[in-house]
Amino acid sequence: MDSLKFHCLSDFIDYQGAIIDSPINDWYEGFCPQTQQILRLPRTALAEAIAVGLMKQLAQDSCYSLEGKMYGILLVETPSKQPGVLKAFSGLLNSQSCVTGWVQPISGREKVALQEAETLVKLAEIKQQIINLDTTKEKQEYETLFQEWQTRLDHLTIVHQQRKQQRQKQRQLCLNSLKNDELNNAIEQLNQESRRDKWEKKQLKQQQYQSLKSLQENITTAAIKITQLKQQRKQLSRQLQAQMHAVYSITNFAEKSYSLQDLLPNGLPTGTGDCCAPKLLHYAATHHLKPLAMAEFWWGPSLGDKIPGNFYGPCRERCQPLMGFLLSGLSDTTIPKYSPEIDNNLQIIYEDKWLIAINKPAALLSVPGRYSNNQDSVLSRFKNLLASGENLRAVHRLDQDTSGILLLAKDSKNHHKLTQQFAQRKVFKTYEAILSGSLLINQGIIELPLWGDPSDRPYQKVDFLKGKPSITQFQVIGKRENYSRVELIPVTGRTHQLRVHCADLQGLGMPILGDRLYGNNDNQNRLHLHAREIKFEHPQLQKMIQLKVDTPF
Repeated sequence: MDSLKFHCLSDFIDYQGAIIDSPINDWYEGFCPQTQQILRLPRTALAEAIAVGLMKQLAQDSCYSLEGKMYGILLVETPSKQPGVLKAFSGLLNSQSCVTGWVQPISGREKVALQEAETLVKLAEIKQQIINLDTTKEKQEYETLFQEWQTRLDHLTIVHQQRKQQRQKQRQLCLNSLKNDELNNAIEQLNQESRRDKWEKKQLKQQQYQSLKSLQENITTAAIKITQLKQQRKQLSRQLQAQMHAVYSITNFAEKSYSLQDLLPNGLPTGTGDCCAPKLLHYAATHHLKPLAMAEFWWGPSLGDKIPGNFYGPCRERCQPLMGFLLSGLSDTTIPKYSPEIDNNLQIIYEDKWLIAINKPAALLSVPGRYSNNQDSVLSRFKNLLASGENLRAVHRLDQDTSGILLLAKDSKNHHKLTQQFAQRKVFKTYEAILSGSLLINQGIIELPLWGDPSDRPYQKVDFLKGKPSITQFQVIGKRENYSRVELIPVTGRTHQLRVHCADLQGLGMPILGDRLYGNNDNQNRLHLHAREIKFEHPQLQKMIQLKVDTPF
């Protein structure tokens, strides 16, 4: 074992010479396909204290603040029961993969170092070509010229509106004072003026088109080239990813070693295997160290929901799919596969032979996730719980962090009828939330179109060009200190609609308390958003069903 990577606890905390039981603040979990078990490793108060000690060390060196990234520590025990600490960073640290005192990358990457370097050069060249094509003088000239023409069109529209109002007055005067041919002639003259205005606007639009045509053609050609370059870049990235995943070999505590490609043949994002948790657990497994607890945190500039000094679990896209395999072999960290006989966290508030309504707790998925280790959800639990659960389907979804009423249909026919009601906006839902701030207005309507950028999932953003219409009604129902308790009624049902409409400055400008994605979690243990009420027509009984549950905060 490399002593430079195995640190004493006293390097980070005031260590008294023995590890006592430490409160568990969270768990790292993973589903192991081989054993059909959920495997666990705790994040304890002691692990967090060690991580805080590491943060203090990072704060003393400015090089660690140049870029934001995840860092982690793993509290381990040697075969002779000696405790120690491993530390790791995600990706590269100041462009270096191997740094003294830190766990090194998982072996394998060096086998494709030449291909990686060549590919990175090609990707950089493509990136520069895209930048050049996207920032041409023609594009800037087009935007300037377009705005000039748009100003002329807007001005003409105002002039035409004024003329139209004058014609309407004249038309009314003619109807009141003229008859027969005089009236017909006067009306025809007004109609001719209207047609002249339309012709004038059409001519101006044609002039605009001719003026912008050549620039537009060049921009379109550049856009096509950019699309081709992006496709080429995507193909190169995928090829490099496949090569790296084929040679990356990770080992678990059952002494089994597999490549990333063998573990997850359907593919994983680039960078999988370079995160803290896989590096720490792989190193411990290959050096016969027993993991006791782990803690990961963000350090450096904030990025998205990542805040310096905050603790986080493994990233869903890269680390979480590997956790089950990595923890295999640690029998005392396992818990039995979920058994549905009793589940005090899932309260059934309505059930008949066609549907079920559940009061979903926060932090539980509505439906199974994308990867095999993210299968625990309301739907999967009830599929196991009910004798005929194989036909059970979720009618709608709540965010994992949102609690409240969730509907499940017991067959496809009733599922279809209920989802149709949602699509036709015939289902009425009321949410309750606490906002981080004191609202100055008591009620209103928020209309902000939302768009999900495919390159920045799962975030939704306000976009008046690409966004889908999104409408939320709100009403303040209470205030305390610097917080506002509000009722939120989504007229539409877009992803993260309530969270964005509350947090965005064009909406309420106040994030929901505990929202890590669109605000600050304020050291809260949950998102303060609850689906409190729902009203819909029963698909078989043809009567209105109204359900309500208490708000847990």
